[in-house]
Amino acid sequence: MNKKFIRFSAIALLFAMNTYAQEQEPKQLDEVVVSDSKFALPKEKSGKVIVKITAEDLKKKSGQSVASILSTVAGVEINGNQSRNGKDLGLYIRGGRNHQVLILIDGVPVTDASGISLSYDLRLLPVEQIESIEIMKGASSTLYGSGAATGVINITLKKAGKKAIAGNAYMNIGTQTVAKKANYSVQDYNQGFVVNGGFEKVNYFASLNSTETTGISEAKPLNPNTKFENDAFSRVNSLVKIGFTPTKKLSLDFFANYDRMKNGFDAGSFADDLKNFSLSEQFRVGFTPKYKYNKGELVINTSANVINRDIFSYGSLFQAKSRSVNVDAFNKYEISSQLFVVTGAQFQFHEMSNVSQYDAITTEIAKFNMIDPYVTAVYNSGFGLNLNVGARYNMHSKYGNNLVYNVNPSYNFSESFKVLASYSTAFVTPSLYQLYSPYGDLNLSPEKDATAEAGFEVSLVNKKVVLNAVVFQREEQDAIGFDLMTYKYFNVNGKNKAKGLETMISYAFNDKVKFNANYTFTELEKQSRILNPKHKVNASVDVQAAPRLAFNVAYQFVSDRNFEYTTYPAPTFDPVLNSEVLKNYQLVNANVRYELIKNRLNVFGAVDNILDNDFIETRGYSTRGRNFKLGLNFLF
Repeated sequence: MNKKFIRFSAIALLFAMNTYAQEQEPKQLDEVVVSDSKFALPKEKSGKVIVKITAEDLKKKSGQSVASILSTVAGVEINGNQSRNGKDLGLYIRGGRNHQVLILIDGVPVTDASGISLSYDLRLLPVEQIESIEIMKGASSTLYGSGAATGVINITLKKAGKKAIAGNAYMNIGTQTVAKKANYSVQDYNQGFVVNGGFEKVNYFASLNSTETTGISEAKPLNPNTKFENDAFSRVNSLVKIGFTPTKKLSLDFFANYDRMKNGFDAGSFADDLKNFSLSEQFRVGFTPKYKYNKGELVINTSANVINRDIFSYGSLFQAKSRSVNVDAFNKYEISSQLFVVTGAQFQFHEMSNVSQYDAITTEIAKFNMIDPYVTAVYNSGFGLNLNVGARYNMHSKYGNNLVYNVNPSYNFSESFKVLASYSTAFVTPSLYQLYSPYGDLNLSPEKDATAEAGFEVSLVNKKVVLNAVVFQREEQDAIGFDLMTYKYFNVNGKNKAKGLETMISYAFNDKVKFNANYTFTELEKQSRILNPKHKVNASVDVQAAPRLAFNVAYQFVSDRNFEYTTYPAPTFDPVLNSEVLKNYQLVNANVRYELIKNRLNVFGAVDNILDNDFIETRGYSTRGRNFKLGLNFLF
């Protein structure tokens, strides 16, 4: 890290310590997090700065997608969230890429075993099903295994309420138009309903959601006078959860869900196509028994999913199927009131097949499994020291064994001021496609990652102000690349480094007005193909104007991004690597919510990109201009 970067971090730490000395009336924090130990832990005893998006936070962002909401978190960039509905998403945390971020849904890892990089498609998930989200950045393979190299996004879905029967029905409508070419007809529809409740020892939850959007071409014409076909997007999601608690110590939870997404897409940057489409279907089932005993708790997360994908492009059909099974059994045992240990073992099985006119991969060939025993110890002393240490031993059926570990100390000088540090390692397995496709290599090694970070969190002015900052340095080794000359996947020689700063501040002026902001600085040694901004700022103001009326105004700045792309010029069509700088952009969004009938009917209105800023998110693709959305939610 350069001297300016270190100097800035030291000044920020000294400022926080100096301000802390003036704090006289600390209050007990009561927020809990689960991502860094798999069990509820008071936030002030966690050695990580974990961002939690609560149900109340999600209300303030009514009408936005999961990707748009996540992209407002410090250190997180999701490229494609400002494009039309259905645009493929690039998920970048701390300079990493999609396959280095692990997505959990209700504690269960989700992935597409037939995908190029084993990553999960966030487009499948409607925000209306979500209760809360935790984002933990840094290498986290000790607790979560393969894929948790730059961060973990832990999504908790909604669950049953306390009434015998309750629910809600909702409908949102909106526009879909590009900047400077206003077309404010309704072209975005989202609707659904939820029924939930419980009686005696049984609870249940069921939801159905559908989304249909037209109005924007995926590709952007080079000539502004050229008109491309609008690319449609549709999605259906159903979810059923059933819980049974035969005793106070034992609970049994079941879930099943079905997701279907159909999406038109174009032939690439600046290139229209009238026939291309993709169709994805996902089936997920799972069972989670939990048993609490005198000194701890045993949890077994089990799940299985099947994903079928049909992709029609360039005049041919590509069909892919995948199946994954996950069993994660872990136990928390309290050795004392200050020390508990989490021991566990995780089994994962993945297989895939695909068929096209060019090649075929069968499930008899393309499959592997992993068995990972792991242990984590969490110590919370009575004098301020907290320590989280652990290790995982990965045993892979294809490439052998791998050890990862983490060390995460933190120290609470008081309930208002905490310093933290960590060093953690991670691994990312090659995907089945990278191993077994015609472009694959069976001798690929897993990617290895390591992250070092240090920072602080301080609360001031009687807890009205909360400030935190974390500096990090990340290294990846044996990254998997694609050779454009041999058309083969390979392990890249050497190390790729990233470093940065993430800082957040919140200020509650009073119980009606709150301000939140974050800033992210990320610098990559090798830009690769990452659309990663060096600087990013998010800020918002929330106002509870009246008991039933609230509004939110949000601002986002995204700096210049380096972009590399390949062309294949005639007559030889040999690949040529090109680069371009995409200019910075700024967005202003607003949201207003009103409780029309108390405890029964809520309505909202939202405006995105109020200034109708015409910007480039990805070269050659459309972005949304000023758009409006209206919605209502009826509770019963």
